[in-house]
Amino acid sequence: MSQSTKKVFSFGSLVRRPEFGALIGALAVYIFFAIAGGAQFTELGGWASWLNVAAELGIIALPVSMVMIAGDLDLSVGSVLASSSMVFAITSGFYHLPTIVGILLALAFGTGVGLLNGFIVTKTNLPSFVVTLATMFAISGITLGFTRLITGSTSVAVTADEPFHSMFGILLGGKFEVAIVWWIIVALVVSLILYKSIWGNWIYAIGGDVVSARATGIPVSKVRIALFAGSGFGAALVAVIQTCLYNSAQVANGQSFVFNSIIAVVVGGVLLTGGYGSTIGVILGTITFGVVNQGIYYTGWDADWAALILGILLLIAVLTNNTFRRLALSGGKKEKK
Repeated sequence: MSQSTKKVFSFGSLVRRPEFGALIGALAVYIFFAIAGGAQFTELGGWASWLNVAAELGIIALPVSMVMIAGDLDLSVGSVLASSSMVFAITSGFYHLPTIVGILLALAFGTGVGLLNGFIVTKTNLPSFVVTLATMFAISGITLGFTRLITGSTSVAVTADEPFHSMFGILLGGKFEVAIVWWIIVALVVSLILYKSIWGNWIYAIGGDVVSARATGIPVSKVRIALFAGSGFGAALVAVIQTCLYNSAQVANGQSFVFNSIIAVVVGGVLLTGGYGSTIGVILGTITFGVVNQGIYYTGWDADWAALILGILLLIAVLTNNTFRRLALSGGKKEKK
């Protein structure tokens, strides 16, 4: 094989990767805001601003991406975040129980809601969109009702004890949230699941064709329930991070994560129909979201334009993701030949 042929083959393989479109998008928006936002955007403070946003979103988006690769949706993450943060704040702030108790209860609550979502979806065969939409409203109402009943307010203050404040709520170097470290850990765990375990093959198979996956002996119900549990855990982890960082919790927290996580995942190359996507792509998708979300402030423009840019990116991502998937499938067929 000649050197030129190798280059073409390598480039063709790169184009067929799920994260290729996300890479182009991330580079494009960063260059755009580096020019439009000036030197401040490219300095340490600018990097911290969008990395902090990307990290919190990424912790939720990565587990959500696995749910979506398996062909489902989880719209309850925003309500899970708010409710988990209130569980933590009421336990350790209002009732003054040890911080570890509040954190464990918050994580258990979020995971429990995810398990409930997965159980209902698998046992009723209702669309996950409908089930998690219902859960979103139900958990939101329960959180508001019980918080007011117990505390008489919609906001509860809490100060995490050491070492938990250092583990979840500090700013590294005064600028970077420790959430960035947790984002990296979650990304590694998700990557190990998708690429180094049998679960990864099962997830892609379920998203590709759930009937065929079940016929080959894959425990479809168990996998889907576990994925929803992971999604709930991710939302609860961000709840713990935010509560430790801001020393309070509010019942309205987290609602923006519902669609922002889906935007980041789709921009990252995951198909809404399932069966296609990658960890690197989702990371790039969350970076793209963070850059757009924060970069707009450095330009001096009205922040409303950020929503327009994200909407355009989402539309482009949906169109290009299908194109890259077709390229990947066609490339796979050629390699078999």
